[in-house]
Amino acid sequence: MIACMARTLASTLTGLAATQLAELIARGEVSSAEVVRAHIARIEEVNPTINAVVVRRFDLALREANAADARRARGEPMPPLHGVPITIKECLDLVGTPSTFGMPSRRDDAPQANDPYVRRLIECGAIVLGKTNVPQALIYNESSNALYGRTNNPWDVTRTPGGSSGGEGAIIAAGGSPLGLGTDIGGSLRLPAHFCGIVSLKPTPPRTHDYSRFSELAFEFGPITSVVGPMARDVADLALALRLIGALPHPRLPSPQPLGDPDAVDVSKLRVGFFTCDGLMRPSPAVARAVREAAATLRAAGAQVTEWEPPDLRQAEALYVRMLTANGAPVFRAALAHDKPEPQLALLYWLAQRSPQTVRRIRRMLAALRQANFARQLDNIGFSAEDIPRLANEAEAYRCAFAAALDRADGGPLDLVLSPPCFSPAWPHGASRELITGGAYCIVYNLIGYPAGVVPVTRVRPDEALARPRSPDVVSMAARRVDLGSTGLPVGVQVAARPWQEHVALAAMKVIQDEARKREDYPDTPAMIKV
Repeated sequence: MIACMARTLASTLTGLAATQLAELIARGEVSSAEVVRAHIARIEEVNPTINAVVVRRFDLALREANAADARRARGEPMPPLHGVPITIKECLDLVGTPSTFGMPSRRDDAPQANDPYVRRLIECGAIVLGKTNVPQALIYNESSNALYGRTNNPWDVTRTPGGSSGGEGAIIAAGGSPLGLGTDIGGSLRLPAHFCGIVSLKPTPPRTHDYSRFSELAFEFGPITSVVGPMARDVADLALALRLIGALPHPRLPSPQPLGDPDAVDVSKLRVGFFTCDGLMRPSPAVARAVREAAATLRAAGAQVTEWEPPDLRQAEALYVRMLTANGAPVFRAALAHDKPEPQLALLYWLAQRSPQTVRRIRRMLAALRQANFARQLDNIGFSAEDIPRLANEAEAYRCAFAAALDRADGGPLDLVLSPPCFSPAWPHGASRELITGGAYCIVYNLIGYPAGVVPVTRVRPDEALARPRSPDVVSMAARRVDLGSTGLPVGVQVAARPWQEHVALAAMKVIQDEARKREDYPDTPAMIKV
């Protein structure tokens, strides 16, 4: 009986949000040690299947939990996350753990200081259980590397949780962690949230900044900068985490504007636009349905909702890829200087270092072979260092065009935009070789510097797991394989706001999540790993 009660308590604790756990610990209804032990047990149960937590610090976490309980017993002040367990992406520095970026050449890496955002959450009482898996050099939309192996999606182990914060997405979805930190330069927070059925938020740069070891090189990308953001199962946890990490200054970037209060936002006064297709990758039926359901939810809450067409997203994709690969992709070359590129990276890595003339010849050959999608991608590779200032100017012009389109929307300027985070639900392992960016759904907001979050809405229905038409195009056939067998996979919606308006996005995300949770098809803990 006692053992059964202990298991019930543990399963209850691992299903709670970080804010709920913090409240229980603060009131003395449960100890930090009990909460930490429950999450460690959950990780030990699911990790052999999903391989999400790749660096463990369980013994240290238990000691820190006991110390937190002792401080509470002495009546000391308790910070907002007092005694609450979290996980962090492997690339974020934490003293005593490696930050390898999934590269064997860095296996002996030993950070000398904690990442500023990790340090901030620890100062606020959080207890780090471990670090989670990433793709090699954080570059592609899966989480697999030669050092730690492959992370599986807890909803279907034949599929990826996404990348590059895929380990975080997987372990949070599986109940092994209530809250995590990841990074995002091209959807790395949002794609795993969508694939795994959790929530995440990419802040406005420079509200947060990626301080990981390649961040200085990333300044070469001009307006495209990597940011740190929270991942969780509950929108309230995103709001709390962003409030804690979102005001740290950066020595080379403007100070962030004050963060607004999501609870003070009147959703009924918002003007919301939505679109379901980026013109590059046709959305799966469930993905389009999720956007329309989220739009209907906000309309029912009183918001003014209208279908809206963004400026040419083909141009957004082109500018993004051109800027990241210009001059032979020096950031990626530096990152992979001592490691062999993974299969998902090898072709793109090779192409980025070819001359423009060689790339154009390959592009003509692919077009002749009816490989339109790959040929389009090659239009974006082979730009030189001299092209970067012009590309940055074009990116700024696109950002202005996007803002102008928001201002000219029917019914008045838009506050929010709803869209898919990706054209499909979670991809089979290895599909990123063909699908590459997966369209412009996520990367447009990295290009223009808007905050954007993802919230789960539904799951794929049996009649939506339909085969796309057969095609000689290998990218189209990869998309066809994604949809086949996708029944039951989680589907989210992306919510983007104007710069510095994260609180507006969070308010809308909460309304969407609260309504979606009332339905049976809301993606709760994956059935295959439930306690």
